[in-house]
Amino acid sequence: MKILLTGYKGFIGSHLLKALENEGHFVDVFEWGEILPSVVEQDWVIHVGAISATTEKDVDKILTQNYDFSVQLYNACKGCEVNFQYASSASVYGLNQEFTEESPIDPKTPYAWSKYLLERYIKAHPANHSVAQGFRYFNVYGSGEEHKGSQASPFTQFAKQYKETGKVKLFEGSETMLRDFVPVEQVVKTHLDFLKVKESGVWNVGTGTTKSFLDVAKMVAPESSFEFVPMPEILKSSYQYYTCADMSKTIKTLS
Repeated sequence: MKILLTGYKGFIGSHLLKALENEGHFVDVFEWGEILPSVVEQDWVIHVGAISATTEKDVDKILTQNYDFSVQLYNACKGCEVNFQYASSASVYGLNQEFTEESPIDPKTPYAWSKYLLERYIKAHPANHSVAQGFRYFNVYGSGEEHKGSQASPFTQFAKQYKETGKVKLFEGSETMLRDFVPVEQVVKTHLDFLKVKESGVWNVGTGTTKSFLDVAKMVAPESSFEFVPMPEILKSSYQYYTCADMSKTIKTLS
């Protein structure tokens, strides 16, 4: 198939590009600031390019790149009857404790709002002759995310801290902070598996299990290296202390 991939230089996008090429697909690529290839002759557009920093406060910048551009790209696909996959985020659930695709939505950051608004727009403007598939990523981790700095997964951040300083800084109460950490390979596999699905909608991409931040730290460094620090004020109002994907819908769709 011929596929246009956005965000190919990013963490997930770079893994997707390699996997798509390994499967024999012809892949056009796009990154913000480059010339967008035509969608007309594509079989699919896989849109994972975005400002992914959950702490970004420039709302106009986020809406321009994450929402406005995404809507334009979706509408182009819709008009040309090209199938569309896009990255959403478990951050749309906010501080809720339920994580089915029908659970209440409670976005707390500009990033989370940009993802929810795109989902909402696509649902309100369905394509008639193509599909639109959104994937709510939970906490993705794996190789190649070092460039993300403070936005990298705790697996990468903790390992880097220990390697460089011999210490690992954890938030106070890290043993009670539980997240659904999903390997990037599973995210990539989900995208590829859904290329065979002729159905529109939104699906969770996680593991359905949790690990605490303390448990993650224990996987990459000795406990003697741990230092516990207060959570920064910028994070307190939006921090998800618990996430766990309900994978029932995703499993059923792919079964």
